[in-house]
Amino acid sequence: MFDLRYHVASLAAVFLALLIGILVGVGIADRGYVDKAQRGLLEQKISKLQSDLVAARKNADSLQAQQRATEAFVNDTYPELMANRLRGKSMALVFLGPADPKIRTSLEQALTDAGARGWVRVRALKLPLDVPQIDNTLAGEPKLARYVGDARLPALGKSLAEELAGGGKAPLWRTLAEQIVAERTGSEQRPADGRTTGKQYDGTASFLQGFYSGLIAAPVPVVGVERADATESTVRAFHHNGISSVDDVDQPSGRFALALLMSGAKAGQYGIKSSAKDGVLPPLETATRG
Repeated sequence: MFDLRYHVASLAAVFLALLIGILVGVGIADRGYVDKAQRGLLEQKISKLQSDLVAARKNADSLQAQQRATEAFVNDTYPELMANRLRGKSMALVFLGPADPKIRTSLEQALTDAGARGWVRVRALKLPLDVPQIDNTLAGEPKLARYVGDARLPALGKSLAEELAGGGKAPLWRTLAEQIVAERTGSEQRPADGRTTGKQYDGTASFLQGFYSGLIAAPVPVVGVERADATESTVRAFHHNGISSVDDVDQPSGRFALALLMSGAKAGQYGIKSSAKDGVLPPLETATRG
């Protein structure tokens, strides 16, 4: 039986294996260091190979072998390609539901590898929302009473997302900490240079719609992530709400895709699953080098 999902995933794997194989062939300097000129050459090779994906479709005989070789090739070139991609940047992380320690570990690995400062804020939201409790709390704050009521949930979600990205006094986060936050680290004050969203769970749809719109309205990148072994994918929800995604953040290729998106690469759905409509990696020429 022909399995289209496997075929697409295999093509993605062979594309990535071909990509990294050529990078290894170009040569990596002694002691594993690649300067900006050499990395630029690596990126030129990647860009060319991204346009050659169609040719890989004709080479189906060795797909499984190429897929097995992908991880080794990625590991050989990953450090050089990730170096300083996010140098000096701070990120905010929000889980729409309980925090997932495995996802957080993968994200922290990506930030470390790319030279980022780390998390400025981490939040895990309590979903589904206890709307009556939220309304009671907001009603006691005259300046925030305009958010009371089911009809105001989209506006509440949007404003919370904007506060998450922008930092500052964040009156909504401070007021509703006990009602909506299951886990938190970091200060509300500092602005974030980018945001990632973990796996989402069932909750108040109108609130989430507003929350998503607030995230994408802020002038910093936002990326939804999940692991390659996720039993239920959330990529469709991210795509529907205009948010880029990486579906294999636990893999080197996924962490590299995340770093590219966080540095301004072309938005899209990336990864190794059938939902990765835009391929394994964003075009490198659209990303800013550190």
